[in-house]
Amino acid sequence: MTTGILALIILSAILAQVAIVMLIGLYRRKGQYRNLDESRSKAQTLIETHAPATFVAAPVTDNLPWEGFREFMVQHREFEDSNRSICSFYLVPVDGNPLPAFRPGQFLTFKLAIEDSVTHQPKTVVRCYSLSDAPRPDYYRISIKRIPAAADRPDAPPGLSSSFFHDHVQEKSRILVKAASGHFHLVEDEPLPIVLIGGGIGITPMLSILNTLLKDETDREIWLYYGVSNGGEHVMKEHLQKLARAHDNFHLHVCYSEPNENDLQGDDYQHTGRVGIPLLRTTLKLKHYQFYVCGPGPMMESLVPGLEDWGVDSGDIYYESFGPASIIKHEKTPLSATTQPITVTFSRSGKSILWDFDADSLLEFADANDIEVESGCRAGSCGTCQTAMKIGAVDYNQEPDADVAPGHCLLCISTPTSDLTLDA
Repeated sequence: MTTGILALIILSAILAQVAIVMLIGLYRRKGQYRNLDESRSKAQTLIETHAPATFVAAPVTDNLPWEGFREFMVQHREFEDSNRSICSFYLVPVDGNPLPAFRPGQFLTFKLAIEDSVTHQPKTVVRCYSLSDAPRPDYYRISIKRIPAAADRPDAPPGLSSSFFHDHVQEKSRILVKAASGHFHLVEDEPLPIVLIGGGIGITPMLSILNTLLKDETDREIWLYYGVSNGGEHVMKEHLQKLARAHDNFHLHVCYSEPNENDLQGDDYQHTGRVGIPLLRTTLKLKHYQFYVCGPGPMMESLVPGLEDWGVDSGDIYYESFGPASIIKHEKTPLSATTQPITVTFSRSGKSILWDFDADSLLEFADANDIEVESGCRAGSCGTCQTAMKIGAVDYNQEPDADVAPGHCLLCISTPTSDLTLDA
């Protein structure tokens, strides 16, 4: 065998090995694309399906929250009460990618294009709504109550964003959504028994917490106190009753303050009246609990201080008033060391006003003085009320979730430390 033939044989062997490696790589790449196509097909099937029963509870992924607003599609909508005043919206991501987990009790922020009633031109409105189900990788659920005009002001317009969702957001509608956020959420640092208290539409974050705990088959004792006027407003009655029958560690207490003639005590509800400290004292055992409370202002103003008067440590009480749109605090932020009067100037409005040290935030102060400021979550998360400070500085009541530009502040969670001039 000549040297040339030997070299040719060696070269052929090398080329054959390279070809085999390339063929193996091509086969694996085809498998990857096939898996990707299957994932996209599943996502598209989810978007095109109309029945909520098609949702599959898959394990929650560790995906990170997205930046800015992401496009979602309404896969399904469903009324949750016999009055048809509360509607759930099931939202799936248009890109088909898995959703990140959230903390049960948190909310989503929405950017809505709503027609202005005067100019009839679309305007951007930012609103937040609590998630009402356990975290899942394939869909989010929110449940929104239609807010009618106030009874004492029939000429006033009904709720802008709630009416928009009920009247215009249909199946297949697309909507822009910011990742879940908010400081009101389940705290799992210690395995204490949990007391959930929801008034009216304040039941939504409680449903998220409850569904999460029972889905994870917790052995923690869970007590839910849910107050509404009557059976017409009772949200997800069958779902709650089914959970109570299926889980010995879940204790359901429903209160109707004004039951209808056909509402049966012991069947539809357990207690007549409102959720209050006397009811809690007679039904809860003496032990250490975590309390989570969400409801209308009057309920919060009586219940939260009542819990503290009963001896519950303030660190074991977590609450907000009717969702993130109006978070309240049971421990007021200490005032600045100065006792000197502070003047807040709203430059565009042309108003200079002495600061009210009883105001919880600059946004509340602006509202009280008829100064219009765009706002959304009122919880330091959406960034809608971010305003430039021309002169002065502020203190924050809590750490902002939203990114704050230099020289700006979030009015919803800040108070002035000196004379302040705002570009508002």
